[in-house]
Amino acid sequence: MTGERAPVAWRLVLPAAAAQAVALTLGSQGYGYHRDELYYRMLPPAWGYVDQPPLTPLIARLTTHLADDPWALRLPATLATAASVIVLALVCRELGGGRGAQALTAWGYAFAAMPLMVGHILLTSTIDLPLLLLVALAMIRAVRGSPRAWLAAGALAGLTAYNRWIVAAVVISLLLGILLLGPRRQLETPWPWLGGLVAAIVTLPNLVYQATHGWPQLAMGSALAASNAGEVRAQVPWLLFVMLGPPLAVVWVTGLVWLLRRPQRGRVGFLAVACLAMIAFTIVSGAQPHYPVHLLSIAYAAGCVPVAKWLVGQRVWRLVAIALVALNACVSLVLALPIVPLRSVGATPLPDIGPLVADQVGWPRYVEQVAAAYRQAPEPRPTVVIASNYGEAGAIARFGRPLGLPGPVSGQNALFDLGPRPPDAATSVLVVGYQLEEVRGYFGSCDVVATLDNGVDVDNEEQDAPVAVCRDPRESWSTLWPRFRHLD
Repeated sequence: MTGERAPVAWRLVLPAAAAQAVALTLGSQGYGYHRDELYYRMLPPAWGYVDQPPLTPLIARLTTHLADDPWALRLPATLATAASVIVLALVCRELGGGRGAQALTAWGYAFAAMPLMVGHILLTSTIDLPLLLLVALAMIRAVRGSPRAWLAAGALAGLTAYNRWIVAAVVISLLLGILLLGPRRQLETPWPWLGGLVAAIVTLPNLVYQATHGWPQLAMGSALAASNAGEVRAQVPWLLFVMLGPPLAVVWVTGLVWLLRRPQRGRVGFLAVACLAMIAFTIVSGAQPHYPVHLLSIAYAAGCVPVAKWLVGQRVWRLVAIALVALNACVSLVLALPIVPLRSVGATPLPDIGPLVADQVGWPRYVEQVAAAYRQAPEPRPTVVIASNYGEAGAIARFGRPLGLPGPVSGQNALFDLGPRPPDAATSVLVVGYQLEEVRGYFGSCDVVATLDNGVDVDNEEQDAPVAVCRDPRESWSTLWPRFRHLD
């Protein structure tokens, strides 16, 4: 890797981003809302929530002014994911990649599994894609001789914290790599510290919210780890192999090795250390298994530099590489986008392989079943609908009003804080979901009146969940309602 950078291969990179955007747009109607999307559109603008910072919910709410439909909600997701393709190609260029390396980076990443999966719907992870890569790109530029880029890195890190605090782990991993492998002289200048000051200033309102609300992100992280840690730790090795796709795993492994070899090691080897540190953090924290994907993508971009150079003059192997990238793209498209018809998806392994698929299935039908149970409940009729989780609450809020359902209440995450709680006059309520087993003892009686069924045999969190009429609360709602609260 030399100090000179090749020109940006816009004619190869932009078509990759555009092709991905077209694929995501065509798939935007899909199977329906994801549970997180239904949740975000409920949340009013705020400086933060107990389970996350404010940026993605704010974006979701703003899209409802365009149209209250999945296609509008997912426009920002498509734009963010396409932007991440361009940023990663710029990372490859910064690491010494020429036209071929930038093209391999852009086309391989654009149609890799994880970018398509999270780019297809609006999640915090979707907005993370370009933001975290931009933070890393700014830090790479800073250590390669543009010290003022530390200021950009700080500003970007501060902005990214409004989307998710995982940026702190990413930045710490990158700084750890610089401390271990260099170039340490960068940390002896005032610029990194000024960058840190910029980050603190930009994210100050976010920090104030956390401090004045008892640092809820720490409580949320602990709750996620308590419920997910074992599963996450078991998933990480497998996900590392498939997040970008098995053919691309060869490239990112090559990238890690290449970054740690001379002369790259002293210049950008810190990226390999950061990637390994992020994997370790994911295993130790046990919160979410996809946290390493951003630095893993950078390792892939790094691997494209030597791989593209080796492919020059290797006509047969170049054709093999193109075929493998194309095959990986075809598999990723089927796994990530709603290509298999909804009526058939339950008979395939897709809901198990692609964990985001199941959470897009069945919401209108579930709400119709809840509404039927509400209308047909014997006297005294329920006056409140209590949802066990934010997906159910979001679906009822989106689809329930035309069916005669009242606005839902829920004790999960931010919905408990936002309220309202059931009024003390409520003596009969409709409880939706599996929380029924935990709360039935709070009432004189709870009678199951329906069982949710999505009709396509997709096993998600709501499938076969009970709907019950619960009467005669044993205590006042001001006493009972805090017991419905749960973080997960």
